[in-house]
Amino acid sequence: MDGTTAVVTGGTRGVGRAVASAFAGEGAHVVVCSRDGGAVEETVEELSTEGSVSGMRADVRDEFDLERLMEHAARAGERDGIDAVVANAAVNHGSPGEMPIHDEPYSRFDDTVRTNVRGVFATVQEAAPHLADGARVLVPSGSVARDAKPGMGAYAVSKAGAEAVVRQAHADLEATALTLDLGLVNTALTGNQGGRDPEDVAPMFVWAATEADPAEHGGGVVGLREWKSATR
Repeated sequence: MDGTTAVVTGGTRGVGRAVASAFAGEGAHVVVCSRDGGAVEETVEELSTEGSVSGMRADVRDEFDLERLMEHAARAGERDGIDAVVANAAVNHGSPGEMPIHDEPYSRFDDTVRTNVRGVFATVQEAAPHLADGARVLVPSGSVARDAKPGMGAYAVSKAGAEAVVRQAHADLEATALTLDLGLVNTALTGNQGGRDPEDVAPMFVWAATEADPAEHGGGVVGLREWKSATR
């Protein structure tokens, strides 16, 4: 990834931070964002020991924040443009397995969809004018988007919507868009229910940003099995 520029939304903790660290270690200039400006500053300072990193406070629910973020990113690296976008920022306002759809408050449903679906759409929309040739757009997801499980409520709906954005982005952009199904990862978003550490899945993003075959994987869902098979 030497000489490339990557943007990671929600890049100050969990999967986003692990991906930002992995990209920086591979030689990319990484731009991280979060709604928490203090967390952005702290993350940039810590990850700068691993590579080239900058950041901005940005809320993916606000397209004007994202416009400024992408304009910064397009000028932040060794060359103009953005080579990889990881639309990672997401919320889950309840406890996994305890959010039946008929009990979801409208306000919680609305914010989940606004962040997890519209936020992915806005990230893609604002990045599009700045994408370099061969750019990759990567969105993490999970099987709950395609295989209904009790009590996953608005979060499951939002992940299905995010995957639809990926499919359409791949069809419309001069870029390769992929959904990465990470399985269960031990983060606050999943209720710290166990599973893989974020650092264990970060290499999957490096592969998707550099080696994944657009003809085979573009617009689709790549799971851990497909990733491991492709990298044997």
